[in-house]
Amino acid sequence: MEFACGFVYVPPSTYQREVQTKPQIAVKRSALLPPPNRIRPRSPPPPPPAPSPELQKQQHHSPEQRITEKSFKNALLPPFMRSQSPACVQPIPGPPSLLPSNSQRLTYDLPEKEPDIGSHPWDPDYSYNIPEGSGEEMKHPNTTGSSGSAQKSAPALPPRPSFMRSCPEYLVLLPDSFSSSKSSSSPSSKSSQLQLLMAIYYTGSREPLVGNPNVILVSLGELISEENVFTIEGEPTCCSQCGSVLDSFYDNVVNVCYFCQSSLEPPTSSSAICLGCQDSVFLLTPGDKALTLTDTLLLFCIDISASMSITSQVLEGKQPIHRSRLQFVQEAVLQSVRKLSETQPHMRVGLITFNNQVTLHGYDEFTSRSLGGAELIDSEYLKEAAFSFPSPPPLSKTRDCLQREILGLSESGATALGPASLVAIAMASRQPGSKVIICTDGKANTDLGNLEVEGNDARPCLSSTIFYYDLGEYAASQGVTVSVLAIEGTDCRLDELGRLADRTSGKVVIASPHELYTEFEEIIENRTIATHCSVTLLLPTTLCVKGEREAGNRVTREVGNVAPDTEITFQFGAREHGSQGEVSAPVAGGRVSVQLQLRYRQKDGHSMLRVLTADKEVTDDSSVVLSSLFLAIIQLNSSQASAALAVRGRFQDAKSEGETQRELMERALEYDRSAEDKLIYSKWLKTMDPIHNCLENYTRRQSIRSDTLQSLTDMGAALLYSMKNSNRRPITLKEKHQH
Repeated sequence: MEFACGFVYVPPSTYQREVQTKPQIAVKRSALLPPPNRIRPRSPPPPPPAPSPELQKQQHHSPEQRITEKSFKNALLPPFMRSQSPACVQPIPGPPSLLPSNSQRLTYDLPEKEPDIGSHPWDPDYSYNIPEGSGEEMKHPNTTGSSGSAQKSAPALPPRPSFMRSCPEYLVLLPDSFSSSKSSSSPSSKSSQLQLLMAIYYTGSREPLVGNPNVILVSLGELISEENVFTIEGEPTCCSQCGSVLDSFYDNVVNVCYFCQSSLEPPTSSSAICLGCQDSVFLLTPGDKALTLTDTLLLFCIDISASMSITSQVLEGKQPIHRSRLQFVQEAVLQSVRKLSETQPHMRVGLITFNNQVTLHGYDEFTSRSLGGAELIDSEYLKEAAFSFPSPPPLSKTRDCLQREILGLSESGATALGPASLVAIAMASRQPGSKVIICTDGKANTDLGNLEVEGNDARPCLSSTIFYYDLGEYAASQGVTVSVLAIEGTDCRLDELGRLADRTSGKVVIASPHELYTEFEEIIENRTIATHCSVTLLLPTTLCVKGEREAGNRVTREVGNVAPDTEITFQFGAREHGSQGEVSAPVAGGRVSVQLQLRYRQKDGHSMLRVLTADKEVTDDSSVVLSSLFLAIIQLNSSQASAALAVRGRFQDAKSEGETQRELMERALEYDRSAEDKLIYSKWLKTMDPIHNCLENYTRRQSIRSDTLQSLTDMGAALLYSMKNSNRRPITLKEKHQH
């Protein structure tokens, strides 16, 4: 279990966002207070312009009137602006050329410890406030007049509070990656990195992220095949409500487990906040029978309808020749049989063909059996026929007979693909872990599972859609993996047939006739290591699972068959407030626990349970999250989630999901990422291009304005099903698949 982020990210609380976005109410500031952010000027402002002679004549008063008027106005000024006696005047520093001609002086309130700000130049933003009620522009007091000598000195000001600072202080927080940068970096590069990090930080590290960094990667193949984990026999101690696995220490002690406890309930001493079961494997039930590798079965289900007679030109040496599609398939199957007889002689390999009939090919001591007519309509009869037909012996005994059966095939008739798939899956269900490979070049056109009859919305009949869905569920429940291989240039309705492969962890492939053997080999080599696999994710009640169908803090995903490279992902996040608001989001700075339960059945029949519990810190700081993001996991989750939505017909949601996660990755790439991360991101963009930009090219309707009237083409189905079941290995798109 791997996390895409080193933290559990929760967006800033609703209250914090409201405070940040709430408009500030303008409050009128008293003129008796010093100007906000006042900086002491180094030089006084220039004197006001001298009034014109006419204005001087109008304002001429007697000396007694001038003294009375000036004393009255002086009393209205704040203490630090009143006229002072010459003994109390503070001289203004600066060159004499800048002093007023009439020797005016300004008086300032000086704190006890004034910082040295003489090095700062003149502040252009400095301004004087007009005292409230003065009614005119403030004039500098004249200290040479008689009123200045008569005016008493102003009382001393109270000491400046300790929390008031003349200059603000700034704290710069840098990620750990910056402090651990190489010492060989040039000063210019360090300066640019510092500017970039400061810009990222000051643009708002508390702003909610676009996208979801809370992604969990579960590498099923690695977890199941790992051998150095201690195995405990018997059932574990579980919570009776949510099913969380507890350590045996909490047996008969826990009243409310951690994953059941509401966020509003106070922590109790009897709640298992710290789970002891961090990583354990439990042997639930022993196997019913000792299965071996010789019991696995591989069935080739081959189309031999009339359309398989279409030929293609190939070069044999230097001579061009024409071969039919069936001849290409025969050659590919024969090569696979020869290789398996050398590498895995104990493998059991069978052959089923279909046209207007379904034929189960026999062996030396067993004759072949054909089913046709009304038999192809009854599903229960087809299953009984498959169960009654004996399983093939090991390939070391049947190779020659199997080769003769393959070479004797010929093309004719319709395409009874639905009944043939049912017979092959039922026959393989006797040995869990078996494989079925369906190879066809056209649509199923018989009654059961007919894909040729379409409705007004270019979709098959509902009964056929239900048939293939139920068939996929049946195959998964029996531990059978189904892969579908279509020949290039044909229309097989892989959007419907792909349900079989998708549900059973098989592959959906479109191959040219020349590449059939290579595709067969890749399907055969992708062996099954476990069946009946289900994955349960448990979160605290303050979190919930995000995804296409998940809801709540507990979810179980049915995986079915597991291959060595099988990987799945989960998205989770803070729970949104419901209608009653009974659950709140986790608090930043706290910690949360996440538990993963993996149930599966080994090939020997043993039922196993592996439990992993992880503890993560919660944060709402986007800069911390972006600097610790593992892009490969985010990319895999975005590919799987977008493709899962697209194969269900939700094309607009698939595009929106991909674009949202792309914005998240682009923000993460603004940090000091390696060149490899950027290269992987560019490859991921190329892989996601069909969803981001040209999804309409992979649908049967050229317009994507309405999701309900769309279905995928064969190329689109093959691509999206591959993306839905992909892993961290990059998806290689062939050039022919891009057009």
